Amino acid sequence: MNHSFHSADRSTHLKIVVVALVAGIAVTAFGIAARTNVDYSQTASHAPVKAGKPVAVTSTNDPMVR
Repeated sequence: MNHSFHSADRSTHLKIVVVALVAGIAVTAFGIAARTNVDYSQTASHAPVKAGKPVAVTSTNDPMVR
């Protein structure tokens, strides 16, 4: 048995490609099946929050000079 990828014959390369393809399909199928089916229609029913006046927050009581 030859353990080198570079000197492998054509059938070995084909087996590697087939195994990689099957693994890729399995990972894709698992990802599609594992996603959550969240109903996003309820999240946008509230009115948007509008910004108010700007506020400066500091950790000292010193007056701010601009």
